[in-house]
Amino acid sequence: MASWQELYEAAKKDYNPHYVSPFIYSNHVVAAIEAEDGQIFTGYCFEATCGVFHLCAERAAAFNMYQQSGQTTIKRVIAFRDKAPYGEGSGMPCGACREFLMQLSADNKDLEFMLDYDKGETITLGELMPLWWGQERMDAGIDGLDD
Repeated sequence: MASWQELYEAAKKDYNPHYVSPFIYSNHVVAAIEAEDGQIFTGYCFEATCGVFHLCAERAAAFNMYQQSGQTTIKRVIAFRDKAPYGEGSGMPCGACREFLMQLSADNKDLEFMLDYDKGETITLGELMPLWWGQERMDAGIDGLDD
């Protein structure tokens, strides 16, 4: 299993806040995820003022994981701006990221997010979303969609 320090160092390599154009800001939030098989995938935030394309670091990392390995289950996530998560809500995923990760795999309810890097405090996605609206559909699986 990858250490939190390995995840932090992998994500930190992508931290490079800059404007791509006067309308697009990039690399100001970074993330690293540990997939079910132990591989580490990274991603960074990419924001466009048009609102059509906005991709958070966590979703970018998850997309990279799926695209490169076909995996959907994540063990751990660390996300941050200029320093490791320090509590007070830093490093917490937005609602869209929480929802996407829940939809990606039923097992992702057990994934851990780093809350406070120095203290080693974490929280699971299931703890962040205890009464998820999609659980019944997730339990039915893909075969249940034909009904």
